Amino acid sequence: MLKPADQYFANLQEPVKGYLLFLRDYLLGKDTAITEAWKYGMPFYYYKGKRICYLWVQKKSGYPYIGIVDGKLINDQDLIIEDRKKMKILLLDPEKDIPIQRINKLLDSLIRLTVDSSSQK
Repeated sequence: MLKPADQYFANLQEPVKGYLLFLRDYLLGKDTAITEAWKYGMPFYYYKGKRICYLWVQKKSGYPYIGIVDGKLINDQDLIIEDRKKMKILLLDPEKDIPIQRINKLLDSLIRLTVDSSSQK
């Protein structure tokens, strides 16, 4: 029997499926401290136990996105807040190449933000 996160990805249609599976592998390979957990009905990614992001598909466009848990703390013109109070998203076009440098920069910011907030406690 598949884990919920595996089932979620298996049920997606191409090209979104391949796009998000690549992002999943990329996130998990970025740092050994990044882990995946199924929370709130979606795959979340944690850095040293703190939620940093999740992968999902926007209903209105059908585009995949990376949801940024503490998005309000990141000043980035490419991040969209929509109707959220805390989270922002990085909407991605599955018909275009995956913007690896862009995503890597964002992940570095999320990790830095997590480390900074942990050291302030």
